[in-house]
Amino acid sequence: MANSVFNVPYPVNEPVLSYAANSSEREEVLATYSALFNQTIEVPMRIGNQDVKTGITDTLQPPHDHQHKIGYYHKAEKKQINEAIEAALSARKKWSQMEWTSRAAIFLRAAELIAGPYRAKINAATMLAQSKTIHQAEIDAACELIDFLRFNVYFMQEIYENQPESSPGIWNRISYRPLEGFVYAISPFNFTAIAGNLSAAVAMMGNTVVWKPSDHQIYSAKVIMEVFREAGLPDGVINMVFGDPVMITDTVLESPDFSGIHFTGSTDIFKGIWAKIGANIHNYKTYPRIVGETGGKDFIVAHPSASPKEVATGIVRGAFEFQGQKCSAASRVYLPKSLAQDVIDFVKQDLNGLSMGSPADFENFVTAVIHKGSFDRLVHAIEQVKKDSDAEILIGGTYDDSKGYFIEPTVVLTTNPKYFTMEKELFGPLVTLYVYEDADWKKTLTLVDQTSEYALTGAVFSNDRYALEEAFQALENSAGNFYINDKPTGAVVGQQPFGGARASGTNDKAGSAANLMRWVSPRLIKETFIPASDYRYPFLES
Repeated sequence: MANSVFNVPYPVNEPVLSYAANSSEREEVLATYSALFNQTIEVPMRIGNQDVKTGITDTLQPPHDHQHKIGYYHKAEKKQINEAIEAALSARKKWSQMEWTSRAAIFLRAAELIAGPYRAKINAATMLAQSKTIHQAEIDAACELIDFLRFNVYFMQEIYENQPESSPGIWNRISYRPLEGFVYAISPFNFTAIAGNLSAAVAMMGNTVVWKPSDHQIYSAKVIMEVFREAGLPDGVINMVFGDPVMITDTVLESPDFSGIHFTGSTDIFKGIWAKIGANIHNYKTYPRIVGETGGKDFIVAHPSASPKEVATGIVRGAFEFQGQKCSAASRVYLPKSLAQDVIDFVKQDLNGLSMGSPADFENFVTAVIHKGSFDRLVHAIEQVKKDSDAEILIGGTYDDSKGYFIEPTVVLTTNPKYFTMEKELFGPLVTLYVYEDADWKKTLTLVDQTSEYALTGAVFSNDRYALEEAFQALENSAGNFYINDKPTGAVVGQQPFGGARASGTNDKAGSAANLMRWVSPRLIKETFIPASDYRYPFLES
């Protein structure tokens, strides 16, 4: 085995199933959803080779039916976090020395498990506990996570194959070592695929991980861990812990063996973690890798040459799929005066035919927001808009949390391009429109660039190539993922590597080799076959 050079399977994006009426996948996922809805599960932490139950528990409820208990999970104290760190460091001794092909096989098998026997379960868990429609669950929990696993294995091989030139009598080569220590992964509620990838991408490169999923993504995190274990991931490589995020983070960052963080979440939290790492820098054995994807205030800007119907579709899909709870969701829109009313009319027409409710009803386009805090934040924003003179609600603006945390898709029109809903990340089904004079196209591009601290995604709609070129140049630093005549969401692994700069993160591009490179520490080896035996160089001769 050691005397062979292997090629991993060439990755192909997982096909998205339709879940059309009478399809087998529709029947299976609905049956699985019903079974999960009608049982109560217990979720322990996974530390080393132990399922850890502390007796300190909290409950799990569907956001669309928040009085219904679907399970409970155990929370850590500082003792368990230190045990997770020790388990990771202990597992590293063997895991980091394992043949990379064996590591690859584990994660390729995990992809096949999700594509096959676990597909309905991971989708149903995501629908149930994160309130995703089946389409949103399928493209996330199934397809994107499968793609992350398959493509990252391929990128891993590409990295290892990247070797330096050698010269006569000398052999140069690079060993891509895992980081020295352990890595801390913090994942958000909104994407099951991100939760799986933040830990798997790190582990794939030979590192071991302490992973803290969001409290509101624990149900599908449990399924991810089931898949990894069935795929053959050794104990201690990924340790899954729950509990108070500040306590867990502080405990992790106290360890001198902390070697990196893989984070997706809020900008303020990421900045706070960065500051703590800086304060502890003299305690660490190595400079930690800090990789984060954070917030967004993502834009759509339409040129007068754009198609109103295409712009409207970009707004409805970009702003309201998964209730706008995507860091890439469209939340500020700039419309030329000549097109604005047509675009608004098309958006109204679409939203009037849109239904909201449980993800178990496949007629619903949107469901509930994730929790009470999110609901309250959005209600406060909507009520503020109703009071202000420089903004009005064109569509929506109603809400109801009697059964689930439901916010009606809401469209705001403002005359103030710096209105708070144009600048503040609200993370929900609310989009704000600003109408500009057609002649102010170039000025509006400057406005788009300077309005937000974020730079994650953005979209430009135009049928004028000169205008597109102007936007391309003016908005160069405004979005790490820039879309032309398309909504600013829906990046596909291997096709659109994802990440932004400014306050949106470190732009290390999940879904590419660039991200995996952050989790290795290259060692250059120079081997000289016939060493010099005389210190004198020719220039010293008389």
